[in-house]
Amino acid sequence: MTKPFQFQVQCQCQKTSARVGEFHTPHGIVHTPRFMPVGTLANVKTVTPDQLKGCQAEMVLANTYHLHLQPGEDLVAEAGGLHKFMGWDGPILTDSGGFQVFSLSDMREISDEGVKFKSPRDGKMINLTPEKSIQIQNQLGADVIMAFDECAPYPATRDEIKNASDRTTRWLERCLKAHTRSNDQALFGIVQGGVYIDLRQQSAREITSFDLPGYAIGGVSVGEPPELIAKIVQAITPLLPTNKPRYLMGIGTHREMAQAVAAGMDLFDCVIPTRLARHGAVLVRDHSQVGTTGENRWNLKNSRFRRDFEPIDSECPCYTCRTFSRAYLGHLLRSQEVLGYTLLSIHNITELIRFTQQMRSAIINGTFATEFAHYLQPY
Repeated sequence: MTKPFQFQVQCQCQKTSARVGEFHTPHGIVHTPRFMPVGTLANVKTVTPDQLKGCQAEMVLANTYHLHLQPGEDLVAEAGGLHKFMGWDGPILTDSGGFQVFSLSDMREISDEGVKFKSPRDGKMINLTPEKSIQIQNQLGADVIMAFDECAPYPATRDEIKNASDRTTRWLERCLKAHTRSNDQALFGIVQGGVYIDLRQQSAREITSFDLPGYAIGGVSVGEPPELIAKIVQAITPLLPTNKPRYLMGIGTHREMAQAVAAGMDLFDCVIPTRLARHGAVLVRDHSQVGTTGENRWNLKNSRFRRDFEPIDSECPCYTCRTFSRAYLGHLLRSQEVLGYTLLSIHNITELIRFTQQMRSAIINGTFATEFAHYLQPY
């Protein structure tokens, strides 16, 4: 019988650890490296499933914490599961809700049992445990589900980070015992440890001692500078199994993804594309002016675009760039037309997916180290 989840590494870059792979799930194949759009509340903001497919999206995210609060996992299960509920027939990954819960610093109480917090919607007290997180995700029915972890903030003391990392390991064991759908849901473990490399290494050893379908590096992009993120990724990625997908959580800039791919990471997600779109900003590449994050951002509401009848990017294949000018998009944004947010989201999502596709092609062609050299420079 064929296993429902398989990961095949097809080729690897000779000068770096970058690799090309295929992650097989019950709802389709994810070709790695790959950027995954975030659809927190079972929708990628302002973008329809058909439009997402036009952006070449293969796997999308949803969030356990938010869907538990509204509309509730029982309703989603009654609707036939998350895929049917949101009209997306491709692979879905659900985050455990850990990051969102721990961001409620003044509204929650952490213990070995789990996290008690006051719902920001109705004030009701909620007790989210590893078992409850997995139960919710089992009901939601995503292809990939994440273990419940403690995501410590930055900065935090070494003792605070160690306690969070140790608890994450203990919680993973409870998540595994609670997981009832291993036949069609892949449970990924999450490496924690903050900015302390030795704690990260210990966490990686502990998390990978469990034979899981995939592994993630979490607890980055929580306020630490990008050079520390790069240091963590470069040190920890080699400790993750080579025959399993590797997921770097919450990362989505060009430079961060390129450096992570060079280290051997496969999957990425971030809210950047739609969040920027809602503020009138688009992602563009200008190799002569690679900034700190490795990309440039234009605010199309700026007066310099008022009579600019060129597309955002003449080389971008997205619907927005094929059809509309910067002047028109700026007009929509200044008029607060929802269409403007949709069109910018389509471009931004396409741009980051296209970037990972281009890295994939370069790895296959043996040109990754030279073609993306400007993104691989140390911070």
